[in-house]
Amino acid sequence: MIPALLRKSAWRKTRWLVLALFVGAMIINYLARSVMGVAAPVVLAQQGISNAQYGWITGAMQLGVMLQPIAGFVLDRLGLKLGFALFAIGWSIITLGHMLARGWVSFAALRLVLGFTEGSAQPAGQKLVAEWFPARERGLAGGIYNIGASLGAVLAPPLVAWAVYAGSWRLAFAVAGALGLVWSLLWLRWYAPLGRHRGVSAQERAAIAEGQEEHLQSDAPPPPIRRLLARRNLWGIALPRLLADPVWGMLSLWLPLYLARERGFDMAHLALFGWLPFLAADLGCLFGPAVASQLQRRGVTLIDARRLTFTLGALMMTGIGFVGLVANPYAAVALLCLAGFAHQTLSVTIITMASDLFPRNEVGTAAGFAGLSANLGVLIFSLLLGSLVDRLGYSPFFMLLGCLDLLGAGLLWTLVRKPS
Repeated sequence: MIPALLRKSAWRKTRWLVLALFVGAMIINYLARSVMGVAAPVVLAQQGISNAQYGWITGAMQLGVMLQPIAGFVLDRLGLKLGFALFAIGWSIITLGHMLARGWVSFAALRLVLGFTEGSAQPAGQKLVAEWFPARERGLAGGIYNIGASLGAVLAPPLVAWAVYAGSWRLAFAVAGALGLVWSLLWLRWYAPLGRHRGVSAQERAAIAEGQEEHLQSDAPPPPIRRLLARRNLWGIALPRLLADPVWGMLSLWLPLYLARERGFDMAHLALFGWLPFLAADLGCLFGPAVASQLQRRGVTLIDARRLTFTLGALMMTGIGFVGLVANPYAAVALLCLAGFAHQTLSVTIITMASDLFPRNEVGTAAGFAGLSANLGVLIFSLLLGSLVDRLGYSPFFMLLGCLDLLGAGLLWTLVRKPS
């Protein structure tokens, strides 16, 4: 059915259908990883898990995701079809395994391996964008597939609320795991590389090739990792992500606990309001590429347009510093929505720069290293928050998050060099 539809589709739409399938993976990926955060108030109460122990659970997840360079290298070696299918099957089975978890140690172990398998999503997305899209469309394509990340997080609160009211939070993990297995079968059945995809016409293939930078074209084996580490541009995108992603960690891992314990939200309120920052994040996924595209139309170079967009997002992010200071809980939610919007505005921008700066044969590995840096930031932040929140409260952490992206913008302007 799907292959037949592709053969009848206009040549201009095939790559977007490929992207749509990948968006499905991103939705399921982030749904699976977000269930734990939304269910945390119930799980911690039932399992007798402390804030500090929950910090180790979330830290284990980030430690696993930090192995993205390995995931990216596997994807560069095996290709997207087989490599990403293996990772998707892996994270689906591990998600189902959460139904059997007892105590914080078992949760931490599961989150560690879940993080490794799910961490493949961003390198896979950058590899897909680099292979399937001309330069003028890469920002929009990157923004669209990152909508899947936010949408998965949007779906997690109502899913968990339904599972809790249906009798057990474990049902939420069962649904997320089963969806991942179904998607994996669709991917193996339908996806093929650009050069062998039956739904791609010669016209579309030529249009994609003509719209890509010549210096980024390469079908050679990926170079040794030590060569990548010596490149200034790698650190130019990795360090800003180190500083930016703790905000996403706060939203996806700690937001339900914050709203429940500090703002008095019950599960019904979390189902009503807990998804709003992620809806705002979806809008940021489209806003960032739109700003960069508008700047390019005004004569700004691609790399500078990305840097200016990141800086705009960093300025908006300062609003999160006031979350702990406002008395009204709905004002706090509004500021968290601004944070979600600002984060995805700058995050999509910096993530897409991997495909702007690195050839196709190494973009997966480069994106993986940037992802390692991002999740190291989340790990450090989560462990600090878990160990200190009972003594300091949340306000100092929100203030810190409001400043980090400004420093990241400075590093982006200082370190990244335009391709010659």
